[in-house]
Amino acid sequence: MSHVTTKDIQEKFNLSLVSGQEGIGRHISISDISRPGIEMAGYFMHYPSDRIQLMGKTEVSFFELLKPKERSDRMMKLCAQDTPVIIVAHGMEVPSELIIASNENSVPVLTTSMPTTRFSSMLTNYLESMLAPTTAVHGVLVDIYGVGVLITGKSGVGKSETALELVKRGHRLVADDCVEIRQEGEDTLVGSAPKLIEHLLEIRGLGIIDIMTLFGASAIRSYKRITLVIELEIWDEKKTYDRLGLEEEKMEIINTAVTKLTVPVRPGRNLAVIIEVAAMNHRLKKMGVNAAEDFAKRLDDVINQNGEF
Repeated sequence: MSHVTTKDIQEKFNLSLVSGQEGIGRHISISDISRPGIEMAGYFMHYPSDRIQLMGKTEVSFFELLKPKERSDRMMKLCAQDTPVIIVAHGMEVPSELIIASNENSVPVLTTSMPTTRFSSMLTNYLESMLAPTTAVHGVLVDIYGVGVLITGKSGVGKSETALELVKRGHRLVADDCVEIRQEGEDTLVGSAPKLIEHLLEIRGLGIIDIMTLFGASAIRSYKRITLVIELEIWDEKKTYDRLGLEEEKMEIINTAVTKLTVPVRPGRNLAVIIEVAAMNHRLKKMGVNAAEDFAKRLDDVINQNGEF
């Protein structure tokens, strides 16, 4: 399972460590953030202790109205055994009771000068990105006219050569051979290259080439949302391929279904042009223009008219 440590958050947002230094390496495995307002009032029945606890002006000002014994008791309960970190926003002064409880239970306390709402939004986006479900797919990811196209197929079918031709035609390479995919939201898949092979392309007989060095920074992208999958397969004469484009196949990646096209490969076919057109056609379909459906409708109209005579 993916996780982030408290130290990662401290370094990412340049937070100040106040107390609980021993717990700075605690793991954070969920992206939800808790504002412990009701806990400050003394209700810990359903306290989500495994979440990041974020305190702002409201929580701190209410806490200051409590009696000394209540203050110590609330902070001891707030610093639970599985609490990853407590963050005090808005540059508020950290209560002494919280410092004592955090040191005793090794729960790190961090502070930020940012407003609570703004920091909460930034932290949530960061956690959802870092903790998103991930997988790896053998293929090539290319940005074609703003469409993230994942090209898959068996080894040696011509994926990398097709990607090279697409780069020459002005499109951008994201990843070759291995595409790391994370689900950043509902129906949102983002692909990127492993750091080791970033910007690199392998061409059989030629070896590994650096796309950014050869074609410039405009020929590469660090990441891209995947909206179309194109599978290349060796032409099978016994197989019937879709000639109209009325059927829409889907490919399941993590928990998201992505539109998939199967393109047969044989000598003489310009795969780069076919994939380029497929990306443009996919954009048109998203805009409500479907040539296959329009043709089928016109064909039905002609058949109906002829049937009237």
